[in-house]
Amino acid sequence: MTGVAKNAIVLLLDSLNRHMVGAYGGREFATPNLDRLAARSVRFTRHYSASLPCMPARHDILCGAWDFLWRPWGSVELWEDAITYPLRKAGVVSQLISDHPHLFETGGENYHVDFTAWDYQRGHEGDAWKTKADPSWAGSPHIGFQRHMPYDNSRGYFKGEADFPGPRTMQAAANWLNDNAGAHDRFFLFVDEFDPHEPFDTPDSYIDRYMPEREGPPLIWPPYGVGLVKRGVMKEAEGRQIRARYGAKLTMIDHWLGRVLDKIDDKKLWDDTVVILCTDHGHYLGEKDVWGKPAVPMYETLGHIPLMIAAPGLKAGTNDALTTSVDIFATLAQMFGIEDKVRQRTHGKSLLPLLSGEKPAVRDWLLAGVWGREVHLIDGRHKYARAPTEKNRPLGAWSNRWSTMPTHFLTREQEMPLPDERARLDRMPGSRVPVIRQTWDESDPVPYWAAARFSGNHLYDLSNDPNEENNLAGSGLEKDFAAMLREALKAVEAPDEQFARLGLA
Repeated sequence: MTGVAKNAIVLLLDSLNRHMVGAYGGREFATPNLDRLAARSVRFTRHYSASLPCMPARHDILCGAWDFLWRPWGSVELWEDAITYPLRKAGVVSQLISDHPHLFETGGENYHVDFTAWDYQRGHEGDAWKTKADPSWAGSPHIGFQRHMPYDNSRGYFKGEADFPGPRTMQAAANWLNDNAGAHDRFFLFVDEFDPHEPFDTPDSYIDRYMPEREGPPLIWPPYGVGLVKRGVMKEAEGRQIRARYGAKLTMIDHWLGRVLDKIDDKKLWDDTVVILCTDHGHYLGEKDVWGKPAVPMYETLGHIPLMIAAPGLKAGTNDALTTSVDIFATLAQMFGIEDKVRQRTHGKSLLPLLSGEKPAVRDWLLAGVWGREVHLIDGRHKYARAPTEKNRPLGAWSNRWSTMPTHFLTREQEMPLPDERARLDRMPGSRVPVIRQTWDESDPVPYWAAARFSGNHLYDLSNDPNEENNLAGSGLEKDFAAMLREALKAVEAPDEQFARLGLA
């Protein structure tokens, strides 16, 4: 990097499969604008998700701290700030533009409030936007179960491509750049785009590119599960349609991403602005006959994700250093000079030394997972997924906001049991703010998040086995990685219940 970066733009596309992006070798679907951005960026080749799924991943990026070891899904807590708070104190104008419904539902509180301004484009997935459906759209079936989604009410109000939430979000971002570039000393634009997340719904012109001949109703809602084709839950033709519809959604949002890149070109923002393209996680579309984001170890399809960074004076290329989502927070904090203004204990490593060539690596390992599920240790070559003991106990959550993912089809108690008389006050690492700490034992029902069956430990040599077909768990190598995981958990001061439930105490 030889130029001076005043501003930052983060473009987050939800559920963006790395292996389907042309710049990462994907040939199945067209992604010309992602490839266009990649042509002037450093593409990170060993970038991984950490806290999963949607809101925990955004906590990683916006708060810089791994979430999944302490709680399942929730808001910005009392002891921490999103990066927008210290940015505001430092005089940086920040703007959120998003169609991501979880940011405005239970469990997503407070992520938007410290932006200077925010713009919510309505109608995606579970967004409770309309109370009455437009009868011109008949709806779409769900494989495996039937339920009504808020999208079914909203969909009839999208009369053309430009009315879909993703295109509206990208156009709003382009409009904001047109009106604000040059108007502020420094700015941070965060575009949280929910596409290509389901529903995989687009105008027919996009799906016609990948499946011009198809039978039956539009399958825009992908099922979640393992072995669905093998077990007869879904036909192979249905699986092909769902995959093609994901590709259609990907190509559509890629097209509208071009509007944002055009505006960056027009305003000559490449001269003083860092542009980061990232995602929260991938999405299984039949790899290993896994569909959606079910309760399985974090295979490469879900966890090995794209990251591109373009910056003034930065030569395009690739970087093989190990990175993860919290590193985006650390990079922005160093870029804007606010590292010492962050209240909470963070886990990220700034990527600026990698971009400048000052360092070949910034971390030796990372942790990843879903609360109550396997905990993963990744060192760049190996991935170790440690499953809990049989009873998955003790299981604990730490929160003062005590809200969680709105699954709609469950009660709040099924989603996440409330604190009871066993709750006590404790302290998060690095904080003096009291936090409610609740631990459940064998007498309690397993919360929704941790209820699905486990398949044991998994250990893969990704250098020689990128498709993760040879599970090395049980070999002599696993003992070494169990010890490494124990030390990594100690390094982040993980709760003692994590050691106990994983059999590492």
